Amino acid sequence: SVVPNPEVPEKAVRRTFSAEYKRRILREAEACKEPGQLGTLLRREGLYSSNLTTWRRQAEKGTLEALSPKKRGPLKRRPDPSLRRIAELEKENRKLNHKLKQAELIIEAQKKIAQILQTPLDPDGETNS
Repeated sequence: SVVPNPEVPEKAVRRTFSAEYKRRILREAEACKEPGQLGTLLRREGLYSSNLTTWRRQAEKGTLEALSPKKRGPLKRRPDPSLRRIAELEKENRKLNHKLKQAELIIEAQKKIAQILQTPLDPDGETNS
């Protein structure tokens, strides 16, 4: 008795087809006149009938780019200059808020020190004697 292989097969890699390959397969599919020839062609090449349908639509557009494989994934976007400016302003805003908090802490500490030493502070910063 034969023992089945317990290993999980590797994930299939997505195939890409060149424009020349697509044109060749479309020509061969058009040449299929007898019943079963088209199915034989598709099985031999490992294709689906939906591939032929898609490629025929692309060929009707008449461009080589339409038959070339499309690059997958999101489109590259140019950075918007206003977004860069907004990021700079937000960074500056964070810095200024940090400085403001430091200044408020220093003023609060000065008030506490003056209260501990019992020396009142004038708004001008001079002590009253």
